[in-house]
Amino acid sequence: MGLFQNKTALTFFYKAFANNGIPEKVTIDKSGANIAALDQINDDYINCGEITRIEKRCSKYLNNRIEQDHRFIKRRTNPMLGFKSFSSAINTLTGLELMRIIQKKQVINGRGLSNWQIFKSLAA
Repeated sequence: MGLFQNKTALTFFYKAFANNGIPEKVTIDKSGANIAALDQINDDYINCGEITRIEKRCSKYLNNRIEQDHRFIKRRTNPMLGFKSFSSAINTLTGLELMRIIQKKQVINGRGLSNWQIFKSLAA
């Protein structure tokens, strides 16, 4: 494991924690850089007295459901060759996620309605 990989993993975790808060558990694959970065974060935060230890769950299969769910979005966005602005990315991904939620029947109070009727009611 190189120093660059560890710095990259540290940067990722610090940005994720800054945007979303510090989690109690983190599920990762068995990547050495991620494990080393979480160990270093645990040591840094515990020495400062800020948090309790972040639990690491290392398994290459625990996060597969999440990864599989993103395949739909990747299939739609890869031909676009990226987004020109952050706002267009937000709008496009929000629409794609909304369509996916409707397709998977995860809409509350959507029983008995077609996908089009659900979309129409949400868009109104």
